[in-house]
Amino acid sequence: MHSRGPLLTSRVLRRRPRGEPVRPADVRIEGDGVTLRPWAERDLPQLVAVFDHPEMAHRLPVPTPFGLLAAAGYLARVRHAETTGDRIYLAITSGDDLARGEVMLNPAAGTIGYAVGPAYRGQRLASRALRLMTEYAHTVVGLPTVYLEIEADNDSSMAVARAAGYRPTGEEPVVVEDKGRRYALHRWAHPDPRSAVV
Repeated sequence: MHSRGPLLTSRVLRRRPRGEPVRPADVRIEGDGVTLRPWAERDLPQLVAVFDHPEMAHRLPVPTPFGLLAAAGYLARVRHAETTGDRIYLAITSGDDLARGEVMLNPAAGTIGYAVGPAYRGQRLASRALRLMTEYAHTVVGLPTVYLEIEADNDSSMAVARAAGYRPTGEEPVVVEDKGRRYALHRWAHPDPRSAVV
């Protein structure tokens, strides 16, 4: 059964010209039982609940342990990204206002990242959030193709990517280093299906 498209709620619901800044504070995306909304000060304890886990620190550029001080620093970086329009960070909620994870869009690079706290997995939150953000990236931000960057051993993230309609590009992986760990990121792509329609 296919659900109706997401409700893309922002103050300007139109395809944005390339280079026009995206204002994350204006963005709220709803659909398929999920709401993506901006992080708020009240979310600091939930940022800890989501990110304070060794697996999250292993995969993401966040410190461990991840306490309230780290959460405040993270929120400050999110606010800076909102100011500059560099990235959109949205909390993943479902059925209430409780943040269970995060989805991030980098409009300049055309990439999306996502993470769901270990306590909230098994509910298809990541795949639903990824589909919503992908639709937003295509229809509002105007990106013809959106990319993910996934480690080859991250089976759960690859399952999320497939469920959201992404496929591997076959390009050479990008090797990065974070917190002393060196690893390769493989690109997955989602072309805008509307761009293929003549």
